[in-house]
Amino acid sequence: MIHYHGTPITPIPALYELAGRNFCVSHAAPQDIERVHQIGQSVMLDNGAFSAWKRGHVPDWQSYYAWCDRWLDFPTTWAVIPDEIDAGGQIQDLLVREWPHGSKGAPVWHMDEPITRLLGLAETWPRVCVGSTAEYAVVMSAAWQRRMDETFNAVAQTFGRTPCLHMLRGMQLSGRQWPFASVDSTDIGRNHNRPGNTPRSMADRWDAMQCPAAWQTRPEQMELI
Repeated sequence: MIHYHGTPITPIPALYELAGRNFCVSHAAPQDIERVHQIGQSVMLDNGAFSAWKRGHVPDWQSYYAWCDRWLDFPTTWAVIPDEIDAGGQIQDLLVREWPHGSKGAPVWHMDEPITRLLGLAETWPRVCVGSTAEYAVVMSAAWQRRMDETFNAVAQTFGRTPCLHMLRGMQLSGRQWPFASVDSTDIGRNHNRPGNTPRSMADRWDAMQCPAAWQTRPEQMELI
């Protein structure tokens, strides 16, 4: 599991404590983009859809495409393809078709969409992002875990080996049972100033937590009505 540490991380010396790590930079807060490409192993470009959704803003996708175009020249940098939270699969598929940078992008599957859409994306794209939605907003809630078990059961039954799945804002899943290839969060950026925390110690803890290599199919629990 690769852990992408979200920026901005301030002050700048705190960011430099994480030299050699993997970083996530959002189009909504891009100020650390050049620095992380100087010091990081790999960089994930986030489309800022979650921030826009929370604020009620309409994203400027043409601006995002242009921003990505510069940084995707780095071989280890990849980008989250634009998505619209709670908009349904048809809108998501349209945004995927409009993506101009090919396999350097990863489409988003939202947990309230049909699992068949995820399976189709995983057959076509080298990496697929998984996003929580309003219905599954609380990661690790009972409903969230049921849906994730159902999802990985279907993935295991379809593919001989788990495809590359990235859990958006999923750092807390480090060390859990679901075999995600990568996760991200802004935990260090938000909490490294708390007593007892340092950027390096927090990154050491997260980066050392791995999940199993493969999924073992589990019985699915039906919700009580």
